[in-house]
Amino acid sequence: MFDVNAVKDACVLWIRQFFEENGKGCNAVVGISGGKDSSVAAALCVEALGKERVIGVLMPCGEQADIDCALALVDHLEIRRYVVNIKDAVDGVTNAIPFELSKQSTTNLPARIRMATLYAVAQSHNGRVVNTCNLSEDWVGYSTRYGDAAGDFSPLSRLTVTEVKAIGRLLGLPSFLVDKVPIDGLSGKTDEENLGFTYAALDRYIREGVIDDEEARAKIDRLHRLNLFKLQLMPVFEYNGDIKA
Repeated sequence: MFDVNAVKDACVLWIRQFFEENGKGCNAVVGISGGKDSSVAAALCVEALGKERVIGVLMPCGEQADIDCALALVDHLEIRRYVVNIKDAVDGVTNAIPFELSKQSTTNLPARIRMATLYAVAQSHNGRVVNTCNLSEDWVGYSTRYGDAAGDFSPLSRLTVTEVKAIGRLLGLPSFLVDKVPIDGLSGKTDEENLGFTYAALDRYIREGVIDDEEARAKIDRLHRLNLFKLQLMPVFEYNGDIKA
């Protein structure tokens, strides 16, 4: 049921319209990890805006084992790139905090520093930051709030992993980028090992409401419920001047 050609064309048009309305002549600034999402998002922006208006930012934290994939992507798309090693920034914040950070804080800090880096690049290059999250990961909260979950516009947030891969193939991206097994970069485990279910099963559940494994269904439902706040605007106290004692 997924018409990859029509969806790709519609997404490209949407990106063009976004820039017409929110930054005519601006550049798209995308963090390049070497994975499918940043690769597809960058390729869509190149088709929408031209390679001259897309800037890739590679942000290793010390040594990055798959940095060659990120470099291959920017070479393939022939886009301008900057390499910003964030290790000193991460170490600086970690060492300045007068207590030991929790495991979750340590995990999420690099993602948030990467987003701060992208905005620094964007504001210096008349840019708009591309959010590279997809629907499958957002559904179960597999993103960092104010880290990779931030951005100025998001071409992939309503597309599942399966659909993102299909668009990547249509765009002619190398298969080692589109079909690369995602690894969290910390534990050495794949995303699917950490989640406890496959993206294929998750995507089918999202689109069709069908899943064979009841244990996986319960876990997906629980993760989705717990992480809905990440997908919503920050709650605000509403006041218009009419509250009286």
